[in-house]
Amino acid sequence: VQLQASGGGLVQAGGSLRLSCAASGSILSINSMRWYRQALGKQRELVATITRGGSTDYADSVKGRFTISKDNAKNTAYLQMNSLKPEDTAVYYCAAEIAVAQAIGTIINDYWGQGTQVTVSS
Repeated sequence: VQLQASGGGLVQAGGSLRLSCAASGSILSINSMRWYRQALGKQRELVATITRGGSTDYADSVKGRFTISKDNAKNTAYLQMNSLKPEDTAVYYCAAEIAVAQAIGTIINDYWGQGTQVTVSS
């Protein structure tokens, strides 16, 4: 299983970006998909979560500005980021809890994608 994150870039404050996270491989089901971010010199922060059933949760710092969604057919999650601020600048990572079939049965693992840089200029 692999996660491929994309969509980062440079944007001015107040602008928008949409990140994508595509999961591929021998996937039985995806229990949740999450976006994290890590700014330079800071700890990694959970930004948004979407569950298999479609429930969402957000960090207080992004509520009302970011929206997480998913396309089940494509095994892809999105993070729509609006009204971006310079403090949103960070490397954004996607992660997913995925059930895979193994010889011994079904195993649920956490998978991570590579980071994508988001830079918001003031």
